[in-house]
Amino acid sequence: RSNPYQASLLQDSVRRYLQLPADQTVLILHAKVAQKSYGNEKRFFCPPPCVYLSGPGWKLKQEQIKARGLGEAGFRVCGYMGLDSMGSSLMETQKLSFEEQPDAKGFSCAKALYISDTDKRKHFRLVLKLFFSNGQEIGTFHSKLIKVISKPSQKKQSLKNTDLCISSGSKVSLFNRLRSQTVSTRYLSVEGGAFIASARQWAAFTLHLADERCPRSEFPLREGYIRYGSAVRLVCTASGLTLPPLIIRKVMKQYAMLDVDEPISQLHKCAFQFQGSDRMYLCLSTDKVIQFQASPCPKEANRELLNDGSCWTIISTETVEYTFSESLACVREPVSPVPLIAALQLTGGGDVAMLEVQGEYFHAHLKVWFGDVEAETMYRSPKSLVCVVPDVSAFGSDWRWLRYPITVPLLLIRDDGLIYSSSFTFTYTPEQSCIPGQQVLSDVPQDSDKLLDSIHQEFTRTNFHLFMQT
Repeated sequence: RSNPYQASLLQDSVRRYLQLPADQTVLILHAKVAQKSYGNEKRFFCPPPCVYLSGPGWKLKQEQIKARGLGEAGFRVCGYMGLDSMGSSLMETQKLSFEEQPDAKGFSCAKALYISDTDKRKHFRLVLKLFFSNGQEIGTFHSKLIKVISKPSQKKQSLKNTDLCISSGSKVSLFNRLRSQTVSTRYLSVEGGAFIASARQWAAFTLHLADERCPRSEFPLREGYIRYGSAVRLVCTASGLTLPPLIIRKVMKQYAMLDVDEPISQLHKCAFQFQGSDRMYLCLSTDKVIQFQASPCPKEANRELLNDGSCWTIISTETVEYTFSESLACVREPVSPVPLIAALQLTGGGDVAMLEVQGEYFHAHLKVWFGDVEAETMYRSPKSLVCVVPDVSAFGSDWRWLRYPITVPLLLIRDDGLIYSSSFTFTYTPEQSCIPGQQVLSDVPQDSDKLLDSIHQEFTRTNFHLFMQT
């Protein structure tokens, strides 16, 4: 634990943070697979990796830098992105300049990254380094693993090779490229509450498999791998905007194949027919998203002729989000590694309940906090921290009189006061409950303390409940 004086100061800072969180979030969006380049050819990653900066903490930090008299140029955020295990030369990375969007988020993307055939890895990560323009390093952030493929598979996919298949509930990106020209690439995106075809930004969509036997108004979702001929729904992960129910079709030489029933693979060309329509397909026209009516094929009834704008390439995407707050701390070191909590596991009970925090990028300088209460924390590995669950009395409640659940946010705090928030909370739940219709005794007997203590010992064995806010 921290010494009492430091702990008191830190607790005051945490309380101020909980009242008015000033988080800084770094969001990295990228494709799940990357096609390898051969020879002098450069197959740039498509869609290009994107970085979004959000949260009120960025503006607060910039105001602090500005207050030191470093001028306007001192607090702009800039960065570099490249592949992990690369040299330090900036020629091998791409410089990122962030522009502010209407929603106040900073945005940048790395359009010129690729992996050459001299790189024999089957997987790699992207590395993002962020700085303020006065030279102060913010930190280093990693993407999730990206699988390297040589080219899109033309074979019928087997569900044994699930790395390349696309499952219901996963995130995808859709793009259209006319005559295989990179400059003509358009991405399905959302802007101003409408679907658009953007040359600059792409959106991640959750692809849901639906049960066709149910009415269209209900459209219940189900699990499984997406197959051609399936009814699906595309939901924008950022805005929640949803397209009408669609039937996904395989595309071969600009024809939609109506009788193909096989799993969809990465970088396949596909088309989206509006369910129940007369050959109407999702299509782009310059920057607009429209409906296009396909032409029937007189010689082959199982095919329909599409135009260029109705042929989309599908690819799975990943998102990784790092959140921290240095607004109340005197941080001289980079904020990285930023810990990511993936799961919680409770063991024990009574007065010795232990909570294991599982995730990534943990280190020995982190403490687990339950709201504004520091917990005794033990570092186990970069993927595990273990802490003693504080007694509920630390929050001003007594187990004997606790009648309602108490939920507190889980934080990780570095030695220097840097706060890493999370989407996880911890809930203290009383097990005592009143049976409907049962009379509650208004008088408690004099000798009830021992009885209450024994009840306390019993129900505190299972009184902790964990959940993640979604």
